[in-house]
Amino acid sequence: MKPLLRRRTQRDHRVVHQVASWCLGYPDDGLLERLPLLTAALGEQDEHESVRAVRTVIADLAAADPDELRHDYIDTFDLSRKQTLYLTYWSDGDTRRRGTALTTIKQLYRDSGFLVDLNGELPDHLPIVLEYCARADPERGRELLAEHRPALEAIRTALAERGSRYEPILAAICATVPVARASARPADIPVESVGLEPYDPRLLPLSPTQRVRPPRTSVLP
Repeated sequence: MKPLLRRRTQRDHRVVHQVASWCLGYPDDGLLERLPLLTAALGEQDEHESVRAVRTVIADLAAADPDELRHDYIDTFDLSRKQTLYLTYWSDGDTRRRGTALTTIKQLYRDSGFLVDLNGELPDHLPIVLEYCARADPERGRELLAEHRPALEAIRTALAERGSRYEPILAAICATVPVARASARPADIPVESVGLEPYDPRLLPLSPTQRVRPPRTSVLP
């Protein structure tokens, strides 16, 4: 944790990415206890719109009732694909080519030389991508975020329309990556109705009857 608190003379998005990764995780007791440390880490960074946005979310998380936070997180991210944090869903939808995109991201993690424990998540889950950016390979990680900038914008728009406390986190992430030429919209998401059975069932649309996935812990050493 010490590297997060070290004074930096230049803007370093790794801290923003790491803090954003944690803030987009399930708000269990571990995350809530960590909030003062995250605030301190941001306090060591040069002032930037991304830092201000993440700081706003941390303050909101710290002030909210924990049970309300957990219900809100589940309603926002686990029971609807309108705000899904799985990046390749926005570009590849429920199609077979999404498996190729996921394999490419997983290979990127392997090539970094870091041992990545996905803890049951798909490799395109935004908190995992952000932690890769922060701890494994900032340059290639930022390229990965830039590649999926339309997805980030789509998630941000969906959260804004919902009035979600998490929208500033997506605004902060977008402020750290290049602007995309086009934006993805839910209507643009490809759909394939056949041939999906051999693939990971998590590639299929979410439904309210699905079991909620367990809380994620840190994925990189």
